Order: sequence, then structure tokens, then C-alpha cells
Amino acid sequence: MFLQIHTLTSYHAALLNRDDAGLAKRIPFGNAVRIRVSSQCLKRHWRERLQETVPLPSGLRSRHFFEREIVPRLVEGGMDEETAKTLTLETARALMKAGKGKAELEGLEIKQPVLFGKPEADYLVKLIQDHAGGGDLEASKAAIKEAIENIRKEIGKHQKANFMAMLKAAGFDNLYAGLEGALFGRFVTSDILARSDACVHVAHAMTVHGAQPEVDYFTVVDDLNLDEETGAAHAGDMELTAGLFYGYVVVDVPLLLSNLTGCEPGKWREQDAATAREVLQGLIKAIATVTPGAKLGSTAPYSRAEFVLLESGPDQPRTLANAYREALPTRDDIMAGAIARLGEHLSKLDGMYGRDDQQRFASAAHDVAMDGVSLGPLDEITGVAIDSLFGG
Repeated sequence: MFLQIHTLTSYHAALLNRDDAGLAKRIPFGNAVRIRVSSQCLKRHWRERLQETVPLPSGLRSRHFFEREIVPRLVEGGMDEETAKTLTLETARALMKAGKGKAELEGLEIKQPVLFGKPEADYLVKLIQDHAGGGDLEASKAAIKEAIENIRKEIGKHQKANFMAMLKAAGFDNLYAGLEGALFGRFVTSDILARSDACVHVAHAMTVHGAQPEVDYFTVVDDLNLDEETGAAHAGDMELTAGLFYGYVVVDVPLLLSNLTGCEPGKWREQDAATAREVLQGLIKAIATVTPGAKLGSTAPYSRAEFVLLESGPDQPRTLANAYREALPTRDDIMAGAIARLGEHLSKLDGMYGRDDQQRFASAAHDVAMDGVSLGPLDEITGVAIDSLFGG
């Protein structure tokens, strides 16, 4: 079962996503080069909004997880800082040694950023506190190493021993890698850090027309040297673009339930869907309203989608980006033209493959004429689309 989310969003003069040279990112597509916004950029901004709007444990992506998350919490719990650092280092070494991979340590610092969930942090803090008794540092270190090894041995009799299995054994039932890991996945280089597959698949957004960037030349005046310096104290430039972007997101609903609850994907219908519903509502709202953007202070690139199409059903997802393989002309009402082109492309696909089992819902700030599509306000069609996934 999948939820597909298609959007059309127009931005005025802005620099939404820059490459390593500071220029707007581009991609050749069809008969024109387009301005694009990377999926990583989009997901970053959506994650930040979801942390504010969905009350679920978040994740921490950092090389400094042990030093800046675990140690301070142990100190807050009454442990002196040096002991906290020593026992945390012993724990980190034991965990990384038990895992076969490349999540290596330099002191308390991991050599590459890793996404940890709050339940994983809670687990490690409790593990250290439970085995740090009596003031005997060496005994505490030995007890921690022995505890980790015993847990892994016991779990390994039945399943692959990793963080997910360890947390389950300790009574932590879900959201191991936090909300971010549950939605966008966690790639791991060590088997101790349980992999989390992304249930949300995000395409790079791109303009439905050819790229038409412009270089904005700017100067800075020195306020304390106006008499002596008649010109600019500094001159620079940046690239600006304006465009109508097509965005596409797919949610694998059974995998979403699996990541949220710890169940097997095939048993997703047996789970309480309340949390998944809340997450999907927050995600759709974020996709439609949250703006990615560099140079916020000088461009104010705040815009909202003016067209949202939701599709729910069991059929294989497919993008509608090919509706714009031939770039739209930037004249007349380009938004109306983009919506019409999307509808035409959808009808052609239906004619080729037959009308699938997807249910379709749309919300727009413009007139829309699409066969088999239910129209309404965004909040309304979001609720109906989610109901179609879970029933009720």
C-alpha cells in the first residue's frame, strides 16, 4: 500500500538549493535544463518541521553522540564527569567491537556522522547507570563489557544481535532510530547499528520549464567611511532563479508501520494506526507548506504548493514528472498549464495501462478538471486519503 504525493509550487526570485560553487542546482531533463532542489535539502527542512509538529522521539545525527548526549545525561544523573566519560568510552568501544563494520571511534568521537534515536540514547544511559556501582571504576567497566556481551550472546541465539534487538530485549518497543530514521531511513556501516529502511521516497524537485537564472549584483557601503570612500566597500553577486517546481514523494505505508512499531511489514494492518496517521498528516502538511531555501534573509522564499495530488492504493508508484519532459513555455498562466499537462499525462497513462486501483484526491488554488479525482481543501483530502489507506 502506497501514498503518492504530487505538488506544484511556484517560487519568486530565490536561491533554493546551491551547489558547491554557490550556484542554483540544475539538471538536464527532456528538451531543457531545469532548476532543481535536491531530495536531501527537502528532507532536511521537512524533518525540522516534523520535529516541531509531531510529538514523537526525534533522532540525533552526529559524530559527537557519546560525548555530547550520553556524557551530559550521566552527569545530570549525579555521576562525575571523568567517570561518565570513562564509562561511556568503554560502552562505545564494546558496542563498536561487537559490531562488524566501519563505525570506528577516535576517543568518544565517531569517525562519521551516525543517526541515533532517543530510545537508543535512553538505553545506553540506563545501561551505564545500572552497571556503575560502588565507585570501583575498573569493576564498572568490566560489568558493562560483560553485560553487552551477555545480551548479544542471548539475542544471537534467536536473531541477529544489533541495537534493535538489544532495545527490544530491554523493553524499548519502537522508534529505535527516532522519527527521522523511521521516515527517511538510517544507513549503517556497522551491524550493531540496526539498519532502518526509508519508507518515504523523495524525488528531486525540478522546474516544469527551462532554467532562466539571473546573476544578482550587490554592493555594501561602509557607513563609517562615507566621506573618504564614494564607491562600495564590497561588491558581490549571487544567482537567483524563479520557477514552478514539480515535487514527488512516495510513502511505503506497511514499512512506515513497521518502522514505527517494530512489527513485520506484512503485519502492518494489525497495528494501531493512530501514530502513523498523525505522522502522515504532518508530512503532507510539511511537504505542501515548508520552504527550502538559501539566502533567506535576502530573498524571503516562502511559498506554498498551489496544487497537491494525493494517490492511495496498492499499485506500483510512478512519477508524473514526464508530463513536463517537454518544457512548458513561460508565458500565459503557467500554473494552469502545468495542472492541465499533469491531468493529460495521467489520462494517457490510464489509457495505456488501464485505470488502476489508486484513489485520487486533489487540492488546488486554481480550477482543476481531472476525471476520477476528488477535490477539496488540503486538510480534508488529507484526512480522506489517509482513511482510504487504513479504513474508517
